[in-house]
Amino acid sequence: MDNQQLKKDNDISKWNELLTKNHDGGNVFQMAELAETKRKNGWIPRYLVIGDVAVTILEKAVFAHGKFWYLPKGPGVTTTDQLERLLPELRTVAKEYGVFAVKIEPEITETDESRQVLAGLGLVPTAAVQPNSSTVIIDLSPSLEEVLSALNQKGRHAIKRAERDGVTAKPVDLTEENMKLMFDLLSETAAGRFESSIRTYEYYKEFWQRFAADGHGQLFFAYFEGEVVSAAYCLCLGDKGLYKDGASVRKKTAYGASHLLQWEIITWMKERGVTSYDLCGAPHSSAINDESHKFYGVGRFKTSFNKHVTDYVGCYDLVVNPGAYKRWQQFGQRLIVSLTWRLKQQQWF
Repeated sequence: MDNQQLKKDNDISKWNELLTKNHDGGNVFQMAELAETKRKNGWIPRYLVIGDVAVTILEKAVFAHGKFWYLPKGPGVTTTDQLERLLPELRTVAKEYGVFAVKIEPEITETDESRQVLAGLGLVPTAAVQPNSSTVIIDLSPSLEEVLSALNQKGRHAIKRAERDGVTAKPVDLTEENMKLMFDLLSETAAGRFESSIRTYEYYKEFWQRFAADGHGQLFFAYFEGEVVSAAYCLCLGDKGLYKDGASVRKKTAYGASHLLQWEIITWMKERGVTSYDLCGAPHSSAINDESHKFYGVGRFKTSFNKHVTDYVGCYDLVVNPGAYKRWQQFGQRLIVSLTWRLKQQQWF
């Protein structure tokens, strides 16, 4: 299936179903809903089958360089062997489209060997784009009782304490009021720490609505004394789920509310056949206990559900046009990213 057929059919569910046939079982960041939302930021989505892998591509034209491709959490491979087989055709197709570089971030587990293999393939390591190059994943294949018992003592205590204190959590409708409340909580949570990571309300609204329309996204609220104290928006594709957006009131009013909210999400995921739930981002396993890390608190919360941190290899650039890519590294990327933020208050990626 190519991009033209996808548009003709006007059915992105067919593309998403194709993604689940990939080696990685599909990834929510590769879904067409995300790619179509990215049009707001100037990206052109392309949907190509390269080798035996369905690949969602975001394309931008870069003045004096050519076209740039970004594959969010793609391509859908899980081993260096699979990636090595795919790269020659990916490079050939990219060259046909006038692309000078392709940014990839496959979910290949990080090891000394995988790093060496990727370096040997001529890939250039770059900064991560998506937040879960290191993350915490909860195995939901056992029963709910077994999942609960597998949590550490702190996690179980927080859930039970929140229930005892009267905290409740549930999925909620994606109304304008609820979306604005969620966005306000996101902004409040980010204030003073990472405001630049927050996009516009219009972006989030379209993103949330697109995923919810086909049952791939759901908003959740936790309540205490009639007020929303914690919120989350989660995604799922096939048997995989992801905690995409999360926020809570800064004033700590209800112990364990965020834990209880996650437990409600876990229950919802289980009902939909999800067996692997990604909490989407944590410090690298080597830094998970570093109290000076800016995301130490995030990691501490998420490892209360599973103490194991999964590290992926992260982002790499596949160089297609060496001359243009050299300019991109020397000044092009810094200039364009800076101008995009200064002129539009938008992230480039």
